[in-house]
Amino acid sequence: MPQQPIEAYYWPTPNGHKLTIALEEMGLPYVIKPVNIGAGDQFKPEFLAISPNNRMPAIIDPDGPDGKPISVFESGAILQYLARKTGKFHGTGERGRVEVEEWSFWQVGGLGPMVGQSQHFRFYAPVLVPDARMSVYGANRYTNETHRLFGVMNKRLQGRDFLAGDYSIADMLAWPWSTSHKKQGVQIEDFPHVKGWLDRIAARPAVVRALAQADKVKSVMAHDTSKEAEQARQTLFGQRART
Repeated sequence: MPQQPIEAYYWPTPNGHKLTIALEEMGLPYVIKPVNIGAGDQFKPEFLAISPNNRMPAIIDPDGPDGKPISVFESGAILQYLARKTGKFHGTGERGRVEVEEWSFWQVGGLGPMVGQSQHFRFYAPVLVPDARMSVYGANRYTNETHRLFGVMNKRLQGRDFLAGDYSIADMLAWPWSTSHKKQGVQIEDFPHVKGWLDRIAARPAVVRALAQADKVKSVMAHDTSKEAEQARQTLFGQRART
């Protein structure tokens, strides 16, 4: 029986790219379910039923454990689930799996959040926060931490093609958050091993296909007016818990 496609709840952000890259690399059939985070789709009850933290990505796998559907939220958990499901990109043996998981948790607990905050304080906070001192302090703090993390990656990638031995979900998790280094105040020439890694992954056919999905979704946003864009910004940066 042909495998049913995985429902991929997605929007073209770094966290969204993690999901489509993994699905393409693993050769899993999937269908995109757009979650327009600017329009507030992440707060819809049907999405909260599978992602209670109102964040994408999330998936529904109709062919889950024991052949029963399963939903998974949080990008790290999703990629670990898909790696176990397919037996791919999760290291060989216990030592290999530990290495992949170390760098996977490094991304979800460090690189992603710090880079996200760096971009927020460098680009959005100056508009959103009247007190410029707060914006400058935040930008400096998180830009410096981003530099430190790129340094960690650069040292790790010296003499290696990928973060955890062979290409793995650790690379799929970290790569999308590293590609926008210019916005993060990072001069990539200062991190030559990271630059080589970025280029190697960008050339992978599965990654090219995954990013093409982003272009398809972005094409439906072309009609957005400035008023709609302002509403999207308020939705994204004025979020409070909704009960």
